[in-house]
Amino acid sequence: MTIVSKENSDYLSIKVQDIMTRALITVNPNTTVLQVAKMMEQGGIGAVIVKDGDDLVGIVTDRDYATKVAANNLSFDTTVEKIMSSPLITINQGESISTSAEIMASKKIRKLAVSDNGNITGIITSTDLVNQLAK
Repeated sequence: MTIVSKENSDYLSIKVQDIMTRALITVNPNTTVLQVAKMMEQGGIGAVIVKDGDDLVGIVTDRDYATKVAANNLSFDTTVEKIMSSPLITINQGESISTSAEIMASKKIRKLAVSDNGNITGIITSTDLVNQLAK
């Protein structure tokens, strides 16, 4: 049971769609880690969604690079299919940011894909939540 106090009641009314990042890059599973790194750098983003045809199959984050590519000295020709985090964990854009924080904490992740009727519309990150908290 969640106890709602005056301090955190605002976080139940703020929706994921209000603070999520709408800039979104999707790649196919055969894209190389080097190609994705360049896309992330040029786009100023920390994650890309991996899509196989119409199926959302995973996410590649900056953390995946640190823990999988760099730590294991993988070749830049390695496909993202080998390093992506899967399955893709999503949250509906109408959910509260409090719910997104609970999912991130329980799954030990920092980025959640945001969906609307099965379509990915953005990403919400732990940084988005911290920035909202700091307001």
